[in-house]
Amino acid sequence: MSPKSTHAKESPLVARRALRDGVYDAILEKLLDGSTPPGASLGIDSLARELGVSPTPVREALVQMEHTGLVNRVALKGYRVAPPLTPRQVTELFDARTMLELAAVERAIDRADDLIPELQAAHARHVLAAHRVRKLRGSPDATATDHSDLREYFAADWEFHLAIIQATDNRFMVQMAESLSAHVHRMRQTVDHGTFDIDQAIAEHTAILAAFESGDREAPARAMRTHLESVTRRSLDDA
Repeated sequence: MSPKSTHAKESPLVARRALRDGVYDAILEKLLDGSTPPGASLGIDSLARELGVSPTPVREALVQMEHTGLVNRVALKGYRVAPPLTPRQVTELFDARTMLELAAVERAIDRADDLIPELQAAHARHVLAAHRVRKLRGSPDATATDHSDLREYFAADWEFHLAIIQATDNRFMVQMAESLSAHVHRMRQTVDHGTFDIDQAIAEHTAILAAFESGDREAPARAMRTHLESVTRRSLDDA
């Protein structure tokens, strides 16, 4: 069999996987943007019509999403958005995140020269996104109602952490982090009309960056632990 015929045989499978992944991302965005609250029904046929695809990739994406715990399958009723995390689940989530991220910091220290510019750039984007949130929501005539500013802010927050995890050069740690991040972003959906921890988060990220820049091999782990412990407390207060 020629290389050309082999490629032709495999391409439909690749295209199907890409379509399923695209549908997964589209549904995930619906979960994170506040348009589908906890308990909301996720109809396969209606989602297929909305996304302009057949029901098959929607069904496959929901099965994949069920494994993450973001959606639940109810007998005879189909899929529904999972309920908010309980305080115990929040604690467990951040316990897992702390173990993963402290291990990532320890491994990233040896690549600090390459990491620091990436971390500086990620921090700058986070600060800019925070400024936009303050500007849109801090005035009496604020009009931000689609949550796009918060999604941008939370994405920038996560990119800062992801830069450190990617510096480990360990694909499985990155995969674990991405799995946890979906739950973290979902949990944050509850703060869209509440108080934000923007100032605290920016200050704590600044401390983490300064710790890497200091050259002290112990400082980054201390700064990251302080940050994650503080985020855990704030998240439990929201929960």
